[in-house]
Amino acid sequence: MRPLPAGAIIWQLAQTLWVGGLVLLHLATLAVLDQTGLAPLFIDQFANRASALLVGFAAACAVLQLVVLVRAERVSSLWLDLRGQLLSTALLSSAVYYVLRHWFAEALHWQLLSYLVLALSGLLLVLQPVPGRGRRAR
Repeated sequence: MRPLPAGAIIWQLAQTLWVGGLVLLHLATLAVLDQTGLAPLFIDQFANRASALLVGFAAACAVLQLVVLVRAERVSSLWLDLRGQLLSTALLSSAVYYVLRHWFAEALHWQLLSYLVLALSGLLLVLQPVPGRGRRAR
């Protein structure tokens, strides 16, 4: 088996960090904190700050993955390839999350929806092949 190129390693590492972090926060960490009996206000404050940090980190990793995708494939893969579309969706939902957080702070359900769209696009991205390996985009 030949070694992975640097772009493929960067792609997989960035994807593991941001998708895993988003899923881990809401499916594991917050559930465990809720079961420990901590004060609900503390859990809400922790979730609020951790979510904001993770959305920013996810956006930075998605930009990094976009760069890897463009270098491995071509610029048109941003809109023709499903990986580019999913990464664009992730960036758009990250931007919507921060717009809602800054200007419409009371719209918590919409913030959660944009967070879930970000996580879902990341989970669907996990199912796609790494750029430069597997099938090539058209």
